[in-house]
Amino acid sequence: MRINNSTLERVEEFKYLGTTLTNQNSIPEEIYSRLRSGNASYHSVQNLLSSMLLSKNLKIKINRTIILPFVLHGCETWSLTLREERKLRVFENMVSRRIFEPRRDEVRREWRSLHEELNDLYSSSNIVLVIKSRRIRWAGHVARMGEGRRV
Repeated sequence: MRINNSTLERVEEFKYLGTTLTNQNSIPEEIYSRLRSGNASYHSVQNLLSSMLLSKNLKIKINRTIILPFVLHGCETWSLTLREERKLRVFENMVSRRIFEPRRDEVRREWRSLHEELNDLYSSSNIVLVIKSRRIRWAGHVARMGEGRRV
């Protein structure tokens, strides 16, 4: 494509404002990219999340302010399949396990399952519900926009 003596090449995908755009409008590729960014963020603060010196509340705040924004950037436009929902939950569980640490039952000499305990302790809704609520909130903004504005 040529515009004012400038040539624009056709590409399969590119990053724009932190979002990966593809010629096929591939949401799974964008989610995969967001999870990679979240994983990099997680590994940068992994030592803080495993520290015994920090309280669990502080670790939860670190997760909400440092890690989750990388994963949830632009999630208002995602249409999730069950496979993508599962990938997001797996990532969230990985971070939660680091925050709440596995516990060993000394009587039975087994590692306890933290799934129910995590849901009780971590009073936040899961990542999929956060995405769905953000999508509904965004839909409300779009519905309130005037006819002359483009979304």
